[in-house]
Amino acid sequence: MSTTMANISAAQVKELREKTGAPMMDCKQALTEAKGNLEEAVVILRKKGVSVAAKKAARVTSEGSVASYIHAGGKIGVLVEVNCESDFVARTEDFKELVHDIAMHIAASDPKYVRKEDVTAADFAREKGIYLAQAIASGKPAHIAEKMVAGKMEKFYEEVCLLEQPFIKDQTINISQLIAAKIGKLGENIAVRRFARFKVGEATATVAFTGTKPDEDNSGPAAAPVAK
Repeated sequence: MSTTMANISAAQVKELREKTGAPMMDCKQALTEAKGNLEEAVVILRKKGVSVAAKKAARVTSEGSVASYIHAGGKIGVLVEVNCESDFVARTEDFKELVHDIAMHIAASDPKYVRKEDVTAADFAREKGIYLAQAIASGKPAHIAEKMVAGKMEKFYEEVCLLEQPFIKDQTINISQLIAAKIGKLGENIAVRRFARFKVGEATATVAFTGTKPDEDNSGPAAAPVAK
């Protein structure tokens, strides 16, 4: 028997909404497309969120909020600015929840940059040089070594770039996908502008900006040097 919206139960929709935060009709449509399979419906909604996010990526985000998160008994603190398009969305519980989750994630995962594009030329060259030397030392031909380096760099981005990191509350998605899901639900472009992470006992804080900092020229990306 074919699966239609009429065959999808309210309990299935409720479970999918709780798992993804997507609107009710989107959940019904995804479950119908997935023939009632919850996990497939989740994937469908995530793809839809990414697609919507891509279409809205160029839209200006001049509203939003700054949130703080204190972790480990006051030993780690985070400030993060997340932008959206309107003050209306900035005041919604969905947006506030997203900003809180991102701040909490930064506290736990200690990213060094917001995006891949923000990795400094010096850090990129250093990491690539290390991986290339390792590949060559293992005796791999040049063309194989280059492919190995490309894979290693993707792993590097996943470790140090906020948007590429697996979300601490759901390791099946990264922060970029988490944001994309909210964009799909709220209908506005959303972007992380900057963050700062402080840890007791460390000489410097991790400070990261999207794009170029005001005191820098446009010759390179903009994430401040940090100390582990």
